[in-house]
Amino acid sequence: PGPQGPYYCAVGHDRMFGRDICDAHYKACLYAGVNISGINGEVMPGQWEYQVGPSVGISAGDELVVSRYLLERTCEAAGVLCSLDPKPIPGDWNGAGCHTNFSTKSMRESKPGTRSGWDAIVAGIEKLSLKHAEHIAAYGEGNERRLTGRHETASIEAFSWGVANRGASVRVGRNTEADGCGYMEDRRPSSNMDPYVVTSLIAKNVILG
Repeated sequence: PGPQGPYYCAVGHDRMFGRDICDAHYKACLYAGVNISGINGEVMPGQWEYQVGPSVGISAGDELVVSRYLLERTCEAAGVLCSLDPKPIPGDWNGAGCHTNFSTKSMRESKPGTRSGWDAIVAGIEKLSLKHAEHIAAYGEGNERRLTGRHETASIEAFSWGVANRGASVRVGRNTEADGCGYMEDRRPSSNMDPYVVTSLIAKNVILG
């Protein structure tokens, strides 16, 4: 295929490879009761993303595990293999992450006349920054090949965060900044991460840390 660029959220037989498989997987998740909330073609040809959630607590892990099983079965029926490797193709191609959105009630809501939700988000991000090495060690095998500081990733060596910054460890949306409340997105977990490990670690270090 040609260089990456024209494949992201695209249409057309020469750009979107495997849409029939992804649509079948989406329908299987809906039928199974998985709270799947979106799907889109990604930057690399043949690379697809789907979103599970919003979910509460441990159900986030349950739903992702079931969705992965359904993906394997869908690919099996189509005669193709699905890779969860964080950098399936070396070179000038995007890797594959499992970006994890997280919030608490205090982050999602601001007290009248304040930006307390935003303050809670910033405080949570600061707690994550202090445990960067612990999180990286638990965020998936082979992630060092993906988190290089290129291809919409932050460097594995240092923690960073920013508003609408795809190159940060943790990203906060523009709407969240404008509203003064919302959620944060941890962009460090790899596509092969264990969702129970990742969600429990974020909760432990943000809520209990």
